Parts: sequence; structure tokens; C-alpha cells
Amino acid sequence: MAVAIALAAAPAMAQSPYTKTVFIGDSLTDAGYFRPLLPAGVQPVTGQFTTNPGWTYAQYVANYYGTNGSAHGNGQGGDNYAIGGARVGVDTSQVLAAGTPAVPVYSLKTQTAQYLAANGGKADPNALYTVFGGANDLFAIQAGAPLVSTLTNAVTDQVGIVATLKGAGAEYIVVPTIPDVGLTPGARAGGPAAMAAGTALAKAYNDALFGGLKAAGLQVIPVDTFHVLQEIVANPGQYGFVNVTNPACTTASSLTCNPTSYATPTAASTYVFADGVHPTSATHEMLGQYTLSILEAPRNQQILTHSAQTIGRSRADQVSLHLGGRPDDGMSWWGGVRGDMQRYSHGDLYDGMAPAGLFGVDWARDGLVLGGFAGYGRMDADFGNNKGDFTQSDTSLGLFAGWYGQHAWVNGQVSYSWLDYDVTRKVQLGPATRTHEGSPEGSNLTVALNAGYDFGGQSHFEGGFRHGPIAAVIWQKVKLDGYAESNPSATALGYANQDVDSTVGRLGWQARFEGSTVTPYVQVTYDHEFEDGQQASAWLQSMPDVGMYKVPGLEFDKDYVTAVMGARVKLGGLQSNIGMSATTLQKRARDVSLFASFSGSF
Repeated sequence: MAVAIALAAAPAMAQSPYTKTVFIGDSLTDAGYFRPLLPAGVQPVTGQFTTNPGWTYAQYVANYYGTNGSAHGNGQGGDNYAIGGARVGVDTSQVLAAGTPAVPVYSLKTQTAQYLAANGGKADPNALYTVFGGANDLFAIQAGAPLVSTLTNAVTDQVGIVATLKGAGAEYIVVPTIPDVGLTPGARAGGPAAMAAGTALAKAYNDALFGGLKAAGLQVIPVDTFHVLQEIVANPGQYGFVNVTNPACTTASSLTCNPTSYATPTAASTYVFADGVHPTSATHEMLGQYTLSILEAPRNQQILTHSAQTIGRSRADQVSLHLGGRPDDGMSWWGGVRGDMQRYSHGDLYDGMAPAGLFGVDWARDGLVLGGFAGYGRMDADFGNNKGDFTQSDTSLGLFAGWYGQHAWVNGQVSYSWLDYDVTRKVQLGPATRTHEGSPEGSNLTVALNAGYDFGGQSHFEGGFRHGPIAAVIWQKVKLDGYAESNPSATALGYANQDVDSTVGRLGWQARFEGSTVTPYVQVTYDHEFEDGQQASAWLQSMPDVGMYKVPGLEFDKDYVTAVMGARVKLGGLQSNIGMSATTLQKRARDVSLFASFSGSF
């Protein structure tokens, strides 16, 4: 038991679902394209369009997934191709200082071509892409460019960029909406009419963009920066802001803004905007947190069905193990309690405890056993990193049948469980915590077959050392109803039905020493999950017309070892079975079950 507990407590390794994060965009995404062109002495604290040396949202996303979020251009070699001032389909240039050559500002369309050219024309299907643009095309319209043709061309080009990436193999593409530019200090300077015009223009672009993507049949991951910025500005104190109207920087552009040019010493964390149009690093951090919540929430929903599968296997094991050998003829009863512990990625993804009770009745004659059982369990679990929690209750009914010969034995079972959940998901936006709840229902149909052979004495009733091979297969179909989260807002999501199969095969060896009153035993199996994982999906309540988006599903371990150790004890007319089961040699998951059962004759 000590060895099993030590193995179960071994560190688990985290794994990013993406091989890299590739960013295509403008100043809202730029990670420092212009930095190498600025004076060397100021480069460490300037170079991005925010309150330097703070990050943009893109760097928070890349940092979370452990990918290269640095700028690509001007010899920097990162995976962030975004450039401040970039339009969607029109290449331009910018003069950083009088008397210096103009610096090329490549459009999002050209950035995409550069990425594909550097990768042999292929887009890594396991990478996460972001295509975030259009704001500079709106500013061109405000500066006098034709409204209809400029907006139409930009939208057409952005839809084309997504189509190009998809055609090259990209699977996961984030497309944020343009933020409400009518809320920026630049728009406020023009008065209410300019603010209303900016809001209307941003909305028109967003509607046209996502309408075009839908018409083209292009599924993307939407990030609603338009509405989340409105929600932050409407209640700034909740997010730690004291100023939503003025720039945090005293410089004309946030590109050269650093702590020496903040309006106040704390402006980077207490102002929403860095200059006339760009967010501060505090706002960017919230946009990064918001983006990550959209990417990770559907994956966390798969924990619910995975948890049900893990408990289903533990319950099936308890039913299979309730008989230690060939039973006496007649009617008998059995009952027991079980405590399951689940832990994934060292608790960073989730961990929980699940007490459960099970009761059954058997009828036996000449080694043939027929019976039924019922049980109830409840799991209380936490999503890792303060992302919320869930409770899961299961009510089960099942049938059991087995045959126990002199050396060989086989048993099978079928059960149906009604599942009920209460789910709380938390979204952190700076100092603010948003809470979304839901109460979906589901079911678990489980079928299990176990068999083994004993070497040793002539019969199950003879004492001494006995051992032999064992094999099993446990099949489960877990269904979970779709639902929409409470607290409708830009961070609220909805989920489709989940229908997940699990087929676990086992091969191993068991051994026991049969004494007059105590029979210690151990069994070790190699377990393999034959079913492949599924993508995770959700929809954004503030953008319902976009429909479902998909992200990589959680990768649960398909190969592991299960060890069961315990002892059967005869006490008068009662028999007890006390022990533990633990999985090990898993990359990320740790499951431990403690059980105690008792049985007797009627």
C-alpha cells in the first residue's frame, strides 16, 4: 500500500494542447515589431502599443501555453507577426523619427503569406492562430477613406485570410471582434457624435466579418472584445480602474510610453487606455484572461464526463470484487462504502473526492451467481487554479451474473446511472471574479466483463498460496446534456450535449494467500483505453449567431497500471473485504480508491 500511495503521489506533467501560438494582427497584438528600431537605451521599456514594459493580451496567451509569443519581424524570429498600424489587406509604412527611412508595415494579408512561406506553405494543424484586425481600416475611414469600399475590402480580406489558413491546414483560429472604438479617449475628444459613430462603425465591421465567416462556412473561435470592453468601462471600479476617459501615457503614442511618462505612478494598472486608442497593460491582461477562458472552458467541461467514467470503473470493480471465490448456495447480501480520489495534472486541472455506497443481493447455486445492486455516490471537485468547482451525484441500478469453477471464473455486470451536476465556473478579469453556473443532467451505461484462472490448490476452499492471470473489459457510454451558463454576458458560454464512449481493456495477474480467517490479496493490471478523445466545443452567449466553436479536447492517459491490494476477513457469519486501488505510471492523472464491504447469508 505504501508503494502504491507513493506512486500515486508522484508529480504529474502538464501539457499544452497547442504546438505553437501564431498571431496575425495590428497594434493590439503587436509584441514589439518596432522595438529593434528604437534607441538601444530605451528598448527594454518601450516598443509596444501599451503601457510599456507591460504585455499585450497575445503575450499572456502565449505565456499560458508555454509558446514563443515574441515578435517575428525585424529579425526577432518569434511567432507573433502582428505590426502596429497594420491594415487588413493594404501594406503601408511608418516613419518612426524625422530623417529616418520609412519602416514597412505589412498588412495582415502579407503577414499570413510570410508565415506560410516560412513554413513551406503549410499551417500546423495543432497550432493556435489568431487573426485580429480591422481597427486601422476603420481609422482610415474616419480619416476620409470611402466607407463602404474600405470596410467591404477589409472584411473580404480578413475572411480570405481565415480561409487561406484553413486551406493550408489550420484547425484552431481565434478571431476577436474589434473593440468598441467609440469608448476610446480619441473618440471621446470628438464628443458624443464621434463616440456614437465609432461604436456604430466597429459594430458594422464585426457584424460583416462574422456574417462573412459564417457564409463561407468557416468555423472560428470568437472572442468578443467589443462587449467585454463595454462591460469593463460600464463598471470600472470592479476591475480596479479609476479612469476610463484619459490616456495613461503623456506621450503622443504608447509605443514610446514607459513608467517615466505615466500620467500617475499607477496609471498602467488604474487606467483603461494607454493613449488615444490603445489599452493599458492591465486591460490587456484582462483581454488575455478573457481569451483564455474562452479557450479553456470547453475543455474543462470534458472533466465532467471523464469523472463519471472514472467513478464508473471504480464502481464496476467494487461489484466484480465483492465475491472472493465460489459462493455457498443460497441467498446472500453484501454492501460497502468506497472513497474515490481523482487528481489530474497535480491538481492544476482538477481534483476531487467521491464517497459512495453500494448494496447488493445474490443468489447462488453450483457456482452460478445471479444478483442485483444499487448505489449512490457524490463527488465534490475543484477545477484547478481557482477556475470553479462542481458536484456530481450518481444513482445506480445494476445486474450481476457470474460463474465460479474450481480454477476458472468469470463474471459480468450491466448498470445504469443517473447523473446530476452543479457546475460553477469562475472567470478572473484582473481583480474581478465573474461566476457562471449550470446544472446539467446525464447518464452512464456501464457493461463490464471480468475473468481469471487460479493456479494452486484443487479448489477455492483449500488454503495456501493461489495466483493466476486475470482479464477484463469495461465499456461505458456517458451522456451529458447541453446547457447555457447563468449570468449572461461576454464571458458566459453555452455547451452542446456530450456523448462519450470509453472502452478499457485489462490484462494482469492476481495472487492471494488463503488463511483460515484472513486472506490478503493483490492484483496488478495493465489498462488500455481503446477510444480516442474528442474535441471540446462551446458557444458564446453574447455572439449566438456565430454558433459552436471547437478547441482541442483534454488528452487523458490511455495506458496505465492499476494495483489493487486488500484483505478478506471472516468474522463469525460475516465476511469483509477492505483495501485500496490505485492507478500509476500515468503522465497526468492520479486515481485512488479506498473500499470496505461486508457480506452475509440470509
